[in-house]
Amino acid sequence: MRESFKDSRQSAVISTQSKKPERFFLGDYRVVSVLLLTIYCLLLTSAYAGPPSPFDGEKNINRQAPAFALKDINGNTVSLSSYKGRVVLLNFWATWCPSCREEMPSLNKLSQKLKNMNFSIIEVSADRSVSDVKDYLKKHPSDCTVVVDDSLSVSRSLYKVFVLPTSFLIDKKGIIVKKYYGGEDWDGSEMVSKIESLL
Repeated sequence: MRESFKDSRQSAVISTQSKKPERFFLGDYRVVSVLLLTIYCLLLTSAYAGPPSPFDGEKNINRQAPAFALKDINGNTVSLSSYKGRVVLLNFWATWCPSCREEMPSLNKLSQKLKNMNFSIIEVSADRSVSDVKDYLKKHPSDCTVVVDDSLSVSRSLYKVFVLPTSFLIDKKGIIVKKYYGGEDWDGSEMVSKIESLL
């Protein structure tokens, strides 16, 4: 009887000891998981470095529009400064963005409606590939000037674009007077009147 009690005590000790590595492993796994998650978040932040909040871009309103120069799809340099004295609608978009694709026809219509006026539309693509933009425009032509911000240096660093599409209405003095989040009915009477009031 004493033997069996001793055996059962030993088996209990062995059983407890055999569980210790498992508990250690699980604890170690939690630490590794937290560490990996932290590294992933840091990598994600650096890969998509942008404004810390969607309200950062609001600071540009009623201020001079940040100057930039980007290449169009044919490799020609387009600078915002060359549009001085004109009302400009600066539209940030991407070929993979559904809302951007939806609003593009109305941008074309707006361009046509105001083509004889002192007004221009610059569409800044956030695509990483110029060929993707070219392929898209072959199927869906644009009446506007299209430039490619493949490094996102203009959209994120200068204009603090948080979501696509985002548009900025710039007056003849180069001041940003309005910012638009998401798709818009650009050729609607209210929008056309707003732009005409700046001409």
